[in-house]
Amino acid sequence: MVILQKRVVGLTELALDRFVSRARRAAGLRAPVNVLVTSNAELRELNRCFRGKNQPTDVLSFPALPGLKPHFAGDIAISAEIAANNARALGHTAAEEVKILALHGILHLRGYDHERDQGKMARREEKLRRDLRLPTGLIKRTAPPRRGRRA
Repeated sequence: MVILQKRVVGLTELALDRFVSRARRAAGLRAPVNVLVTSNAELRELNRCFRGKNQPTDVLSFPALPGLKPHFAGDIAISAEIAANNARALGHTAAEEVKILALHGILHLRGYDHERDQGKMARREEKLRRDLRLPTGLIKRTAPPRRGRRA
């Protein structure tokens, strides 16, 4: 299920729901997910409650408890305001940015963790982003520059 609590220019609940279904299948996540696109205030509260960080963030993923029936992968919360700001700064649409953030959340629900997996999630996100025809992925644009030899 997709809920747009905050309007995103160029994006409907139906369009995002269809994208999430495609992205979920492409990522190998069989179980359904819920996606909430909401305000900075809501993301700040969720981030404070679940991560101890009193600031808004772009996307949060909450895996479902194992063994839930019917099977369900989890929830994704996205800040519409941060998505719109990122999109402006990066030169693509807010709708594309929400999709990038949804894909990022789906990969977390699939078990990827970019903080610990030595680039595995980044590589998967980059491939899926290309397959789904999305602009630059979240991990790629936030990763620190590589040191060492230059190609």
